[in-house]
Amino acid sequence: MSVYKTESFKCFLNVSWSHGLLFISMPNDRARAFPTAVYAGHVHCVRPNVGLTSVTEGGFKGKGKNRIITRIKVFTDGMEMESRLELSSDPEPLELTEENVESALRQLYYDPDMEHKNVAQKWLSHAQTSIQAWQFCWPLLGPDKLPEFQFFGASTLHTKISRHWADLPRDQHQTLRTQLLSHISHFSSGPKMVLTRLCVALASLALHTIPHSWPRAVSDMVLVFQPEKTGSGNHNEATAVGGADGRELNAHCLALLELLTVLPEELQSSRLPHGRRAQLREALAGEWTVVGPLLHQLLQKQEAPCQVKERCLRCLSSWVGLGVPLHREGEVLLHDCFAALSDPELFDMAVETIICAICQPDSQRYTDALVNLMPLVLGLHDQLKTAVREGDMETSHGICRIAVSLGETHSRTLLEHVPHWQNHLSLVHMILFCTDTPGHYPVNETTSSLTLTFWYTLQDDILSFEEDRQAVYLQVYRPVYFQLVDVLLQKSHFPSEQDYMSWSSDDKELFRTYRVDISDTLMYVYEILGPELLSNLYDRLGQLLSATGSPAAWQDIEALLFGFQSIAETIDVNYSDVIPGLIGLISRISISNIQLADTVMFTIGSLAEWLADHPLMLDCVVPMVLQGLMKAELSVSSVSTLKRICRECRRDLSPYARDIMTVSQDVLAKEIHKSSQCGWLMQGLGFLLSALPLEEILGSLTSLITPQIQKLDTLAHQEPSPSTKMSIIHILGMLSSLFTTLDIRGQDQGSGVTITAHDRTNPVLVVLQQVFTLIQHILGKWLTDSEVVKAVCGVFDRSVKTLHHDFAPMVPQLCQMLEQIYTTYPQSSALDLTCQMVQIFSGEKDHVGPVKHLIELVTSTTHDIFQQGPREHPDIVLSFMQLHAEALKREPDIYLSAHLDVESLFYCGILALKFPETPTAKSACFFFAELVCHCADIPPIGQVLQREGTLLIQNILEAIGGQSPHCLTEHFSQVLFCLNRHCHTPLAQWLKEQLHVPGFPSAQVSTEQKDAFNRQLLSEQTNKCHVVEIVNEFSLLCRGLQGTPGHSADY
Repeated sequence: MSVYKTESFKCFLNVSWSHGLLFISMPNDRARAFPTAVYAGHVHCVRPNVGLTSVTEGGFKGKGKNRIITRIKVFTDGMEMESRLELSSDPEPLELTEENVESALRQLYYDPDMEHKNVAQKWLSHAQTSIQAWQFCWPLLGPDKLPEFQFFGASTLHTKISRHWADLPRDQHQTLRTQLLSHISHFSSGPKMVLTRLCVALASLALHTIPHSWPRAVSDMVLVFQPEKTGSGNHNEATAVGGADGRELNAHCLALLELLTVLPEELQSSRLPHGRRAQLREALAGEWTVVGPLLHQLLQKQEAPCQVKERCLRCLSSWVGLGVPLHREGEVLLHDCFAALSDPELFDMAVETIICAICQPDSQRYTDALVNLMPLVLGLHDQLKTAVREGDMETSHGICRIAVSLGETHSRTLLEHVPHWQNHLSLVHMILFCTDTPGHYPVNETTSSLTLTFWYTLQDDILSFEEDRQAVYLQVYRPVYFQLVDVLLQKSHFPSEQDYMSWSSDDKELFRTYRVDISDTLMYVYEILGPELLSNLYDRLGQLLSATGSPAAWQDIEALLFGFQSIAETIDVNYSDVIPGLIGLISRISISNIQLADTVMFTIGSLAEWLADHPLMLDCVVPMVLQGLMKAELSVSSVSTLKRICRECRRDLSPYARDIMTVSQDVLAKEIHKSSQCGWLMQGLGFLLSALPLEEILGSLTSLITPQIQKLDTLAHQEPSPSTKMSIIHILGMLSSLFTTLDIRGQDQGSGVTITAHDRTNPVLVVLQQVFTLIQHILGKWLTDSEVVKAVCGVFDRSVKTLHHDFAPMVPQLCQMLEQIYTTYPQSSALDLTCQMVQIFSGEKDHVGPVKHLIELVTSTTHDIFQQGPREHPDIVLSFMQLHAEALKREPDIYLSAHLDVESLFYCGILALKFPETPTAKSACFFFAELVCHCADIPPIGQVLQREGTLLIQNILEAIGGQSPHCLTEHFSQVLFCLNRHCHTPLAQWLKEQLHVPGFPSAQVSTEQKDAFNRQLLSEQTNKCHVVEIVNEFSLLCRGLQGTPGHSADY
């Protein structure tokens, strides 16, 4: 965005145009944003604002980034000012000088006005990419400059080297390298942020010049900084940069280590072609013979400062990421890392480095090195036990991470190494010890959670072996998994009620998610132990409940039920012989605690599918669930369990239907449950009612909702207030939930009885017809409240989805209601409901008229929104595009209507393509894909495409070229594919015009590459996937990402 000043009537206006907004401000005034929309060759700029009361349209000429605004009229304080200005692709920018850059930096860092900061940031970003940046960056690095200025200078150097290397003449490469080395030496003592950016800049330079221009880059860096002088007393090396002071030598050593650290990191983060990346990795791997011994030498020096050793470890971690070998120097350095674990100051960094080495992908190649690591890891067991005993969570956490990383990353490799199976078993027991860390997670310990994924990995690897080897491993590891079950159940124990009450809400939530992870782990354990696990849990629960003397702790009972629930949630337990006995035991549990009661409810819910196959057992559980339903503290568990039972067992619930309906009506009347749980309850009752005989449904439904309708009627006659609004939304939400699941269509199937249309009048339709007048009355008071309108639309949206064609008698009424809603207060929920109507009724002769009129009206209203500034309504734009995509698919003849402006609709789609929100742009692509398919059979569509096809192609190419997220490329490809199939000849001309514009759609692509893209695209009219590949490759090329891993191109 550039800022221009234009004079008119001796007044100055600051004007800028960016992303469809005009920014205009008077002197000493903040900029006002005016949305713009492009229609028929004019920029329409509407939406009055304070101070600047209105802006009239301005003409423009040209295309794309070369578009020029030629006139703007501004009315302010009753005086009209007409300003003529040009906004072109080549504006005259503010001069890029050191002084202007420093002024912008002061504004960025010290100006309190956020708008000024944003303007400065944008200008500085532009300055960094300019050719002048090669010059003004060096003065900013002067010793007298502020650290912020120095940092910007160093960052600018990195930007220029990494992204604009081709701008620098080859004969200046050596000079730039020397300057960078000199400045790194100068900043070796700080500021650290400047030193790091300079090192990154030199690393980027090295990546450009290795191996041809600078074949021994790493060796030269080591030679320049002479790290061997650190602590050696040798101060006479002529090649040393800087003085001979000991602190300065340490600083130089740290600077070298920083440089060696960022070099691999820069390679990993740089956007490079796959072949070039592989070449650089190979070249740097060749320098490992220099780096490895250097790091070993520094780590072995007793007198080396701790800071140097810590930086060595970080450097090693960085190089390990390149895949350097773990044997020889690598194995020696890993021993150094394990030795560093005894130093508290180096412990954390040593842990990270060891884990990085263990987890690097190439480590699988060094089996011997991994086996040799095992004794080192096992040797930490005593240190781990001491840390756990003394409550040293940081140490136990770190050692656990090392053990888990080795076991999890190389589980199969270590299992296959049979001669060392005892070491592997010892490692597994060490990890089990970590899982069994004493205390409650997360208050007393945080280590046990690290181990849970290991147990899944181990069981997965064991079960992947052939049957004979699998049997051997199961014999060894099944006892360990039985021990694991004991540990997991113990770790899932709730603390005492007093302790639990003292926990923070965050700790309680972490403990809840931790139990979910334990539940998942128990599910994996079942794969190893099978039905024997359920039998084990059942026997233990029976022993607890049968024990004489003091009653068992409720935590022990709850943990065993939790184990059952965890397995039954995902494992088919239909063939288990312990479930009937489990249900019998559940009925014997004396529930004296909320957590235990919750788990009882959830356990019953997890058995809902089993109960559907064993309906006789419903007699044991339904009374318990209904009893829990009456308690507010069991709201979530009891309501969700009842819903699951009603869904799975609906065909067998007739004997219990009256009790369920009575209790449900009672809890709704007493308002025991929150709004979301009331919605779940209504969904469950919908399932229940759907399975009742038709003659019973309406009566039960009426008795259920009559109290709610009466409340709604009372609320409808009250004056609007926040509490009234929330109550209305709550009741409408319950109705929506009920109508979502109350579906009687399945009753016709398999009954052998033909039900006439009169007999099968849907109860939902009857209720809707009865309450329609009441809903209209509510809308009369709340029509401008988006939340109430959304709730109303939700009722009908769920009803239409459930009833389908049974909703037909209400189509005219609903269309009129939607017209009233949308013309008064447009919102996306009304458009979404309209889209539902189009899907179901647009093809029916009896209803196409009302639906067509509704589409014409909402389209006309939405056009007004686009003219006033659609950017503030992305939800409306999204739903509007989805509506027309659906209408084009279902009933394209609608677009033959003289009341539907296809050209304006086309421009709306163009603006939607430019939205930054991915779903909105995606919906616009779907719209254009459907629109193009009808260019031949719908004349208005063909005429618009003939006139404005170039504009569509221009916007698609801009998006592909980098103005839209790359994830949208596939959807833009769909539009191009449809154009190629249905408008091949015009598309060829449009592409030719646009791709011949220099620098369009990206300066990264050459004319030859654009021609190749054009040829490939036009030659493919049948294979959509191939078109996606072609466009994807061209998009990567435009973004400078061509050739990155996972991508290849033919350009």
